[in-house]
Amino acid sequence: MSLWLALDTATAVGSVALGEPGAVIGEALVAGRRQAAGLVPAIEHLLKQTERAYEHLDGIVVADGPGSFTGLRIGFATAQGLLRQLDGLPLHRAPSLMGAAWIGSRFADGPVAALYDALRGELFAAVYRFAPTGVETLFRPTLITPAALRQRGISASLAVGDGAALYRDDVLAWTGRGAVGPPWGSPRAGALLELMAVPGAVEPVAAPFEAEPVYGRAAAAQSRWEEQHGRPLPNSGGDAG
Repeated sequence: MSLWLALDTATAVGSVALGEPGAVIGEALVAGRRQAAGLVPAIEHLLKQTERAYEHLDGIVVADGPGSFTGLRIGFATAQGLLRQLDGLPLHRAPSLMGAAWIGSRFADGPVAALYDALRGELFAAVYRFAPTGVETLFRPTLITPAALRQRGISASLAVGDGAALYRDDVLAWTGRGAVGPPWGSPRAGALLELMAVPGAVEPVAAPFEAEPVYGRAAAAQSRWEEQHGRPLPNSGGDAG
């Protein structure tokens, strides 16, 4: 079998997983405020527990956001660092929101919304429908308020994520079901491996060392710089959503 490493650091619930496209053989969580120091040790622990080594890897798949600016940078920097050591490995990417929705889809018959708390009264939100033929993006990852999301007229049968739990009353009015928050509604790196077997869910990265996450919102320091100078920060690489 092929062996892939998956990384999801988009939220406070970071995780790493090992497996092949469509199947997970091991997974480990990394505490949100320890991702910078804990991500690589978690990978090495998982390799040891599954009796594998870096040299056995056939590729890396990473959650590309939107989400935590710092967390996403850590995930991408870790993946790129490993790729430099393990020359020739491919890198794939998928939205972390899609991974969270995929986990929720096994408990729902219709579209699933994934909602992350983006602070400032906003959400990172997306809605997906999964079918044997592949995944359909009904609402692409967007920075939005709960009220504005409901006004879009998009239906969802279930909402997952820490944002869903935070705005549970809005979610109940929207979906007719209670929100599924952490830990069950959190993203997991293992979902990225499972999504590799879903047509259209995961995409290869053509230039891994030039790739940037989809942050969804600029970092606070970047926002202050752009407000002061009246123009985008040069080489920022972020997506303002």
